[in-house]
Order: sequence, then structure tokens, then C-alpha cells
Amino acid sequence: MNGTIGSGNSRNSRRGAYVASIASAVPSYSTDQKAAADLVREHFRNALTARSLGQVRATFLHPSIKKRHFAVREPADIFYETPDHRVARFTEHAVELAAQAVESALAKVGVEIEEVSAVVVNTCTGYICPGISTYLIDRLGLPRGVRLYDMVGSGCGGAIPNLQLAESMVRNDGGIVVSVSVEICSAAFQMGNDLSLIMSNAVFADGAAAVVLWDKPAGFELVASAGHYVPEQREAIRFVHRDGQLHNQLSSELPELVRTAAAGVVEDLLGRASLNKSQIGHWAMHTGGEKIIDAVRDEVGIPEERLWATRKVLAEYGNMSSPTVLFVLDELLQDGICPGEWCMMLGYGAGLSAHGYLLRKM
Repeated sequence: MNGTIGSGNSRNSRRGAYVASIASAVPSYSTDQKAAADLVREHFRNALTARSLGQVRATFLHPSIKKRHFAVREPADIFYETPDHRVARFTEHAVELAAQAVESALAKVGVEIEEVSAVVVNTCTGYICPGISTYLIDRLGLPRGVRLYDMVGSGCGGAIPNLQLAESMVRNDGGIVVSVSVEICSAAFQMGNDLSLIMSNAVFADGAAAVVLWDKPAGFELVASAGHYVPEQREAIRFVHRDGQLHNQLSSELPELVRTAAAGVVEDLLGRASLNKSQIGHWAMHTGGEKIIDAVRDEVGIPEERLWATRKVLAEYGNMSSPTVLFVLDELLQDGICPGEWCMMLGYGAGLSAHGYLLRKM
């Protein structure tokens, strides 16, 4: 593994960079896993083999996930969408959820929309040009001179590279930078006699999260970040295009691959901060799925009791791809983190890649 990325937090940095607030948003429609399984089995009863129908039941009813949220008006609509309708739905709901998350995050720290100097948006579940960020100008009333950046293709780990870019802008120029991760995973829905698709439909969901970054010493200090890339394992987790549409591809070996990459990130960050694992009181891990959580826990050596927030988000929201790790971090904040305590964020996904942030509560 290689490709470690420093956070730019050298002693010569002109400014500090801090997470001022985090907020999230999900669609109003939600369903429990049994209802989702019943709907899929009914609609695809003639298209799927008996084996696949059994896999639908087994994967959807796994106890690690209770319910998920989807950006749909009627759940069955997803089965009849044309590609054009799917892009339109992605655009409408990605912009709305992103805007809701941004408004909530700004309100938490009393920042007005005209004070925002830059916005970074990442997504991997839909492509539009111009990007989601430009739609937020209209929806939120952002200044016309705001700096906008759209990142695509980072997969489930995308929130952390997004934060790295946002952090660098705060350190270099100050101001208020908003980092937004938004995914409409249902806009990449496909079904067939393929375990990758069945697994994807059992765990993925829709949601958005926004982070306000500033240079005031309040909130979370962004101490260091790192990333490890394993491009030779790109096929293990990615979207592939078939007939012009996205299909999720997941390897059964993914837990083993992710555990190694994630452990490398943790070792890197702990070494640079001269810390040991016992000093990390809080862990904000991307949910991924239960097998991946367990694999990373065992490889890194994370006490199970420190994964309560990750387990809770998985149960209540499933895997929303990139914003999920921010949902977990927000859960930890709401529970209470004392000044001076350390927190490690971990995300992983397409690339194959793993990313981490070392945070310290102010």
C-alpha cells in the first residue's frame, strides 16, 4: 500500500483548521428491511432464480440493519424508472438533502449563508454537469463569488478526501468552508442474479451530511489525515457501466482487503502523532456492513464498546456511502466528547482505498 496523504498540519501552517459543526439529512420515506425484502421478492419473483430469491431474504433480514431511507415518493417507482427519470430524481434529491444538511450545520454555529467562502461537494451515485455545488447557489442563496468544488468517484470513503480539500482552504485562506457528502444510492439501483447487486440492495440507502470548517479553535481540531490506495484491487469494489447504467460490484474478499488498508491508515496516523490505540477514546468508522466492521475492528484492535455509534448508524440508516462516517461522528458528538479527547475517523471504499482523520476535541 502507498499514497499516504498528510493533512498539511505542520508547525509552519498559518492557521489551524477545525470542525465547527456537523449536520445530516435523510429523505422522509423509510422502510424496514422486511418490507423492502418483500417488495423486491414480489417484483422480481419471475426474474430471479430461487437461489437469488433466497439470498434476498437472507441478506435483507440480517439483524444488523433495521431500516433505511430512500429518496422516492412511492417505493415501487424505482423499478420502473428510465435512465432520464433516474438522473432527474438524483438531481432533485441530492440538491435538497445537501441543502438541508448545510442549513442545519450553519445554524448550529450561528453562521450566515453569506459568510460561506467555499463549498466542496462529493458524490459517487450520480453525475450531473454543472455539479451539485452550483445548484446550491440557487437553493441556499450562496454568494455568487463563492468557490465551488465537485468531487466524484471517491466512493464510500469520499467524505475524508473532501475534508482534506476543505481543510487546506481553511489553513491557506481562512474563512468558512462547507464540506458536503451526499449520495442517492437508490439512483444506482439494479437487480439481477448477481450477489453484488443483491448485497448492495440490502445495505445501501440515501442521505447527506455537511461539515462547517473554520479557523477558530473550537469544535474538533483537524490534527492529521492519511489515505492508502490499493489500485490493483480496484475491481473488488466499484461501479461498472452496463448498458449505460451504474451497477455496483462487490467482492466477497472485501472485508479482508479493507481491514488491511484501514489498519495501514491507523498505524500511519498514530505514528505521526506519537499516540497508541489506547489513547483513542472515540472511533467514527464507516459502516460498510457488519462483516467489514468486524474485520476492521479485529485487525486494528478496536474495543467493541467503542463501535457503538457505527453499529447504531448501520442499524438506523444502513450504508449511505460517503456521508455515513459523518453520521457516526455526529452521533459521537451528541453523546458527548470531552475537551482533549482523541477521535479517529475511518472511511473506505472504491479505489480500493482507505482514509483516516485524527481529530482532537477542543
